[in-house]
Amino acid sequence: MGIKRIIALTLGWEDLPRSASVHGASRAERVREPVPALLLEHDEGWLLLDTGFNTALLRDPALRRRFYPSPNYQPELPGPGEPLEEAFAAVGVALHDVTRVALSHLHVDHVGGLKHFAGRVPVHAQRAELDYGLSNHPEPERYSMARVDYDDPRIDWRLADGDTEIVPGVTALLTAGHTPGHQSFVVHLDGGGGYVFACDAADLTENITHERAIGSFRGVTAEQTTAPIRRLKEIGARHGYPVIPGHDPIAWPALTAELAGRFS
Repeated sequence: MGIKRIIALTLGWEDLPRSASVHGASRAERVREPVPALLLEHDEGWLLLDTGFNTALLRDPALRRRFYPSPNYQPELPGPGEPLEEAFAAVGVALHDVTRVALSHLHVDHVGGLKHFAGRVPVHAQRAELDYGLSNHPEPERYSMARVDYDDPRIDWRLADGDTEIVPGVTALLTAGHTPGHQSFVVHLDGGGGYVFACDAADLTENITHERAIGSFRGVTAEQTTAPIRRLKEIGARHGYPVIPGHDPIAWPALTAELAGRFS
C-alpha cells in the first residue's frame, strides 16, 4: 500500500545568499529559491507536506519589519491571494480534502499556512522541533520561527520522537541539524517507485551530490549536517529512489513537471 498521486506546489520564492544553503559559499552570490509543498493522495484523502508562508506577516508592513528584518532575505508571494488556496485551486484539490498535515520543521517558509488547518486535521511534527519552537523566547524567532504560526491551542499535534510512519507509504525521518527536530520524508508509490524528499536537510542539488554542508543549522556543527544527507542518499540508493533537495531552483520545477506528467 502506497501513495496514489503526488502534486508538487510552489508557494512562493525567497531571494537569499547562496551561503544560506551551502556552508562556505559566497555571501555575495544570490539565489532565488522556491518555497515548496507536496500533496500526497492516500486512501483517506490528501496529506500536505509543509504549508508555506503566513501571508499576514508579509503583507502587513509592521509585521514584515518584525519578522523579516534583514534586507539579506527577501520572501516573495506568488499572487495576490492566499498561496495555498491559489495553488490548490490550480490543481483541482480543495483545502477540506486534506486529512493530515506533516511539517518538515517550523521555519516561516514551511509552517505559515497552518492557520488553514488548525482545529481541522492532525498535524505531524517531531517533538524536539515543537519543544524548541515553544521554548527560550525570543531565540527561535531570531532563527526564523514565528511563534504565532504554530502556537495555537486548536492544532492537533501528533508528535514523534524519531522516524515514524505518517500514513501507509509515507515515513518521516528525523534529520536534525537544520533545526533541532527537522524531518525528511520517504514516499513509496502504489505500483512501485518513490522519492526521498530531503526538505531542508539539503536545500540544493550540490548539497546532495557533493555532500556539502548546509548553510543554516542549529545545535550541530556545519560538518555534522552532512550525516543526514548521507543517510538520505543511502535510503534512496537502497530503494532506487531519487533524493529531492528542498529548495533547488532547477530541480524543483523539473520535479513539478515530472510529477504533473506522471500523474496526469
